[in-house]
Amino acid sequence: MQLYQGRPADMTGRQDKEKRVYELLDRLGIAYERVDHEAAETMEACEEIDKFLAPAVICKNLFLCNTQKTKFYLLMIRGDKKFKTKEISSQIHSARLSFAPAEKMEEYLDILPGSVSVLGLMNDKEHQVQLLVDEDVLNAEYVGCHPCVNTSSLRLKTSDIFNTFLKEVSHDYITVVLSE
Repeated sequence: MQLYQGRPADMTGRQDKEKRVYELLDRLGIAYERVDHEAAETMEACEEIDKFLAPAVICKNLFLCNTQKTKFYLLMIRGDKKFKTKEISSQIHSARLSFAPAEKMEEYLDILPGSVSVLGLMNDKEHQVQLLVDEDVLNAEYVGCHPCVNTSSLRLKTSDIFNTFLKEVSHDYITVVLSE
């Protein structure tokens, strides 16, 4: 593996959703570094990749919904933290949260399981997904995430995601506090 600056020089074989991520980041003037790798579908599979993206906080991104499946959330937490539904539900005043159906993830974010990323919010034109962010992620200088596919990972400045990217895609976020 190798760390590259920006988009691939050769986009042959790249999925359209990945290409759209690079186009948007470039248009916004957001600098990023990239590692290409085999499909990484779990946090364990990302451990080797994480070494190349250091000092970025590698995020665990969870696509969640309320019990009625009427409200959908994308939760960004540090990869070393555990998801505790009770802890989050009480902070956002929601019924118990659970993992949302994969079909809804694809419908709203154009992402498949294993590729979940904050960058998928660029595809949520109807604003069906509310972003929830662990305060520890916001305090990091860099974050690591997938460009809507799990065969590449990016390192971006946290401020670029939360001040530039989210503004461009018209999404806001709710800060949550998660215990260790």
